[in-house]
Amino acid sequence: MITTATLEKLEILSDAAKYDASCASSYTQNSKYSSIRPFNSSGICHTYTQDGRCVSLLKVLFTNKCTYNCTYCVNKVTNDVSRASFTSEELALLTHEFYRRNYISGLFLSSAVDKSPNYTQENIYKTILLLRTKYSFKGYIHAKAIAGADLSLIQACGYLADRMSINIELPSRESLKLLAPQKSFEQILKPIDYISRQSREFLPLHNISEKSTFLPGGQSTQMIIGASDDDDYQILRTSKYLYNKMNLSRVTYSAYIPVCDNSLLPSINTKIPLKRENRLYQADWLMRYYFFDAEELISAEEKNLDLNIDPKTNWALNNFGKFPIEINNADYKTLLRIPGIGRRSAANIVNLRNEVKIDFDVLKQMGVVLKRAKYFITANGKNISYKNCNPLDLRELFTDEKSLQLSFFNKGGVGYDNRI
Repeated sequence: MITTATLEKLEILSDAAKYDASCASSYTQNSKYSSIRPFNSSGICHTYTQDGRCVSLLKVLFTNKCTYNCTYCVNKVTNDVSRASFTSEELALLTHEFYRRNYISGLFLSSAVDKSPNYTQENIYKTILLLRTKYSFKGYIHAKAIAGADLSLIQACGYLADRMSINIELPSRESLKLLAPQKSFEQILKPIDYISRQSREFLPLHNISEKSTFLPGGQSTQMIIGASDDDDYQILRTSKYLYNKMNLSRVTYSAYIPVCDNSLLPSINTKIPLKRENRLYQADWLMRYYFFDAEELISAEEKNLDLNIDPKTNWALNNFGKFPIEINNADYKTLLRIPGIGRRSAANIVNLRNEVKIDFDVLKQMGVVLKRAKYFITANGKNISYKNCNPLDLRELFTDEKSLQLSFFNKGGVGYDNRI
């Protein structure tokens, strides 16, 4: 039975968990979660599956009693906030009861660092062990790995959870040292690298389709955007390193919400940089699924993404000499670089043109955003007549397309595909 005391803890610890975005797009073969949505006061956050269904996760901290004093964190030890801690049995029972009543489909469990990293990681382990064994919990579990904890504890959690995350928090060593001096890049990267190596060791071999039980959803991390002076160039280079060298499944970007008044941080009245967060997600999407390199989207000279134009269109305008591209001849990767053509329509173009020559009417039927793509393509040697045909005029034209620029997720959580 869920007690009143447990529900009071839930109210405190679910509210404290809302700043962690690293459960976004938590996806496994068995649990198709993606694009996390805002959650309600009971700690239930809503997310969408690949086929558009809305599912729910219980998103909580095990405790918000923290020994660290990170400048930007609402749960830092010197902050005057209500504190609470679950016991492993309390949280396991709460999750089981919510799951049994179909309130949730899974659990996202994070924690402040109470007493020590090992003590905190052990409490997380005990909770998910109870869920999997005592309560036979079959739902999705995303568990936090605590930097500084014994790797054996992190490994044990990895065999019980679907995904784990270790928040790198800030994109540079300098920023971490300034704002979170009790932490270090090396301490954070050690378990990330360990999980990466463990995941590779348990990858399926040859034609074996069954995945290992070790973290089938891989690992993710979060970077806070706007708390430090780090520019987008540094952020995307760090993400590139994490994807290429550490085999991460996902990097999430969390616009800094001013919750602490400190001279090292933006003013408490500073506007939350949501548009910048959106641009970073778009650039990240291009890096992961559109074969773009970080240095193509941004450079040491242009250190921040353009807030007025999406990264793919910005790249196309900066490389206008590569266009127009003939739709009937270009390979798949080249098609993906055309603004207005997404992965699905690019694949359809490649498949269909083996049978017929593709013209603009066919492209429109495929879902290509011709309002944007027409300036960068020819179809069967023809192009659509238009007035604005140079990069400066087009940049001004696209700047006015507010609805396209700010669209990232559709109802099913993957709406950026055919808009870039």
